[in-house]
Parts: sequence; C-alpha cells; structure tokens
Amino acid sequence: MDLSIIIVNYKNKAKLINCLESIFQAEPGGLVYEIIVVDNASGDDLSDIQTRWPNIKIIASPKNLGMGGGNNLGINAASAPFVLVLNPDTVIKDKALVILLNYLKNNPETGLIGPKLLYPDGSLQYSCSRWPRFFMPFLRRTSLGKYFKEARDSFTMNDFDHNSIVPVDWLMGSCLMFYKEIRLVDGRIFRPRFDKRYFMYFEDTDLARQFWSNGLKVVYNPEAVVIHDHQRQSARYPWYLALFVDKLAWRHINSWLKYFAKWGFKN
Repeated sequence: MDLSIIIVNYKNKAKLINCLESIFQAEPGGLVYEIIVVDNASGDDLSDIQTRWPNIKIIASPKNLGMGGGNNLGINAASAPFVLVLNPDTVIKDKALVILLNYLKNNPETGLIGPKLLYPDGSLQYSCSRWPRFFMPFLRRTSLGKYFKEARDSFTMNDFDHNSIVPVDWLMGSCLMFYKEIRLVDGRIFRPRFDKRYFMYFEDTDLARQFWSNGLKVVYNPEAVVIHDHQRQSARYPWYLALFVDKLAWRHINSWLKYFAKWGFKN
C-alpha cells in the first residue's frame, strides 16, 4: 500500500462522486492506494457509493468534527505510509497523485506537498501563500484591500508565476499529501495531525507550521494538477453584513484568533 486517500464529506455527495470517479480514471502509474471517506454527520446516504465501490472504506462520524477533526479520523484509520487529504469538490487530473508521491519519496527534506489548483474554467487558483499577518483578513474582506494591494497580493503570492516547484509557507488544504508519520533527524517521531481547536479555517495553515517547525519543507508542485471547484463561503456576504448573518464568517474569525494565539505574530 502506497497511499491512503482521505475525503471528508459534508452534504456534498454529488461532488464526492465526481471526485471518486476522477481518482479511478486518473493514470495510476503502479500506485497502490486505498480510499477512506469520512462522513461528517452530514445526513447523506452513501450506501450506493459503498455498493458501487465496495473497496472504499466509509467512516461515519456521529457528529460533525469540522474539516480537521474529520480528516484526523481518516488519517488515524489509514494503512499507508503517505496520506492524501482531498476535498470532495476536487477532480484529479492525469498523473497528479503519482507526481506528488514520487516527489515526497525522492525529497526526504520535504514533508508536505500540494499541486497546482485550477478553477473548473481552467484559470489559476492561488493555492500557496505566505504566512498571514494579523491584519490580513481586513484587507481581504473590506475595501481596505485596494489601498494595500501590494501586501494583499504578496500574501496570496500573486508575484509568483505558479509554474515552478518551490518551497512555500503554506498550502490550501484542498489537496495535501504528507507522511502519516516520519522519523526526524533528531530521532523523534512526528505524526502530523490537524489541530482540532480549528473547526474550520486555518487548519491547513497550522498544519504547514507544524511541518516547518519540525524541520520539514512545504512544497508547491505545479507538475501535478487538480481541479478545485472552490467557493469562498466565508466571504459570500459583505463584511458589514457577514458579522451579523454569517456563521461561517464567525468561524473564520474565531480560527484566525486561535491561530495567532497559538503561533504568535512571527513570520
């Protein structure tokens, strides 16, 4: 077994099926993998998925644990030495999984890797970023951003061509591959898991911090391509309305505060 693919589902069954189909249609390149679907108390009936693909392991969580908690359930059940955390709203292209796995195997200084993400129309999705500064959500959510465009665009690495393999601070959590556990140079065993204090948002940023803090690189590899039907749900309302009507916006703010309370203001 080379790879365990973890997909957390929450009321997203149609996209989950598309994602699964794309995995089976992708070029395997000799890759031996398992798929673990964690249903985060979504209420979706996944019995037909189990019937269609009986080798898929489905874990039913009794409650919604959030993205990080749901993925941790899958990671803990994984059999392979490498895991792929994959959103259900993604479509795997060609040899993307093989490319990512081979890079990890051939570059032991790298612990976490992600592909180039594209929107369904083929346009680039900015999926690698620099460490956030405390004020960044204000620039991204309000009209202040147009007055501090350089700082905002630096955060999302708009100044990078996104066609080169490079170490980055952190990667969007839609498609991340990493070791289930790894022995560090000092002999310690590092078992990467999402910090369950984040119900949603910043769990991917925090995970990247864990790798860098343990002396392992986080790498963006555009040779692997994944389609991501990304919707910024926490930014669907103007900021002055979101504070009053949008639970997701509050989850984002809550995670933002927890992240800086944990890691401080260092970059």
